[in-house]
Amino acid sequence: MESKRQQKFAGVIQQDLAEIFQREGMSFLPNMLVTITKVRMTPDLAIARVFLSFFNSQDAALALSTIKAHSNEIRYKLGSRIRNQARVVPSLEFFIDDTSEYVNRMDQIFDKISKEPRQPDTEEE
Repeated sequence: MESKRQQKFAGVIQQDLAEIFQREGMSFLPNMLVTITKVRMTPDLAIARVFLSFFNSQDAALALSTIKAHSNEIRYKLGSRIRNQARVVPSLEFFIDDTSEYVNRMDQIFDKISKEPRQPDTEEE
């Protein structure tokens, strides 16, 4: 369970990272939209686990490795934005958020179930 402090700081990190990716993300990921879906902070606020979703991407793993390669640059830009709000700029760990894939897979399963013929109830009273 995250504390209010962790949640509040995660919101600040998420908002600032979103602006960084929106304005400067095209330099290392051209023609791709990166969405920060969730940020989780460790209790000491030293590590930010950032979950990303990629749109217009053929290979999300390649996009993630590109972002990880630029993580020091991203952390530096984040630090310049939050320097008055945080004592220490957290280390950034990036992960692929597969929630949308999970939702799509569940939708397919439910569609498949709804198309199957219903079996009559066999309850005897």
